[in-house]
Amino acid sequence: MSILFRHVTREILGSALLALLALTALFTFFDFIAELKDAHTETYSPLMASLFVALNIPGRFYELVPVALLVGGLFAWNRLALASEFTVMRTAGLATSRLAVWMLLLGLVVGAATMLFGEYVTPHSERAAQQLKVRSTSGVVAQEFKTGLWAKDGRTFINIRELLPDTTLVDVRLYEFDENFRLRAMRHAERANWGGGYWMLQRVTQTFIGEGGTRSTREPDQRWTSAVTPDLLAVLMVVPQKMSMSALHAYVNHLEENKQDAERYRIALWGKLAYPVAAPAMLLLALAFAFHPPRVGGAGGRLLIGMLLGLGFHLLNRLGAQVAQLQGWPAPAAALTPIITFSLAAIVALWWVERR
Repeated sequence: MSILFRHVTREILGSALLALLALTALFTFFDFIAELKDAHTETYSPLMASLFVALNIPGRFYELVPVALLVGGLFAWNRLALASEFTVMRTAGLATSRLAVWMLLLGLVVGAATMLFGEYVTPHSERAAQQLKVRSTSGVVAQEFKTGLWAKDGRTFINIRELLPDTTLVDVRLYEFDENFRLRAMRHAERANWGGGYWMLQRVTQTFIGEGGTRSTREPDQRWTSAVTPDLLAVLMVVPQKMSMSALHAYVNHLEENKQDAERYRIALWGKLAYPVAAPAMLLLALAFAFHPPRVGGAGGRLLIGMLLGLGFHLLNRLGAQVAQLQGWPAPAAALTPIITFSLAAIVALWWVERR
């Protein structure tokens, strides 16, 4: 690794870190303002709302890294150009292709670090934030329909009226069908707690349906082994884009095995896989702005354009996932289209400035 490469890396990473802190502070302020509308009860006060927003900061970090790299890269290259360092580099024979390779390497390293951050930090902080809000407000994590939450495990359909933050299930109903899709048994439990690799159902009522009629029994406790584990239910507390790849992969497999729609989570998984590639694309785009002589003027305009491009990439990523889900587009296309678009723009811009 050359001294020059280390110098450029320090300049870009230092500027990117400042940009990341500034953008995170701005978005966190907007989040806090939006959260205040719910912070009007005794249990969910503005202080609790502040703590909730603070726990969401790692998620904001993860989302804004590509934007911060673009803005930080623009600031760094502009500073190097104003100090005539970039001119000296070019005069000394530093080729555009070599600079592009440097940006690709730096972007891949930052992208890998961001992926690890999003895998091991963001999901836990997001889950803690949701648990805090749930405990302070309604106390119920998920109730997607008036009849509660529905899941499927093989030939058993599961209805959970309430899922509490500690993954305790309240008012659980199990409908068991045979291979001909005829209802054979129903179980109702007032509560279910996880432990030892299985659910312990409490105060269970069972109804068996046979050719000769029905038969009911009651038990104080009953073990229930199911593929629907707390890890799978915990995904309800975290939006797909902030879940870990391992959790997304497990949940996608579970939904597919039970013939359920997994497109929303598949798009999020592909987005997580493609996300590290966004960092090199943003650094290449920032490099293209470095070739304009700073003393000619327009540095502020270029920085503004760069910031708008970065925010445009952020919004396009979020919008693409929603549109893909509505239109039924393939998950890889939804995840890769914004990155490919900005990468091609960066390559074309570098080719243009090199040709000029």
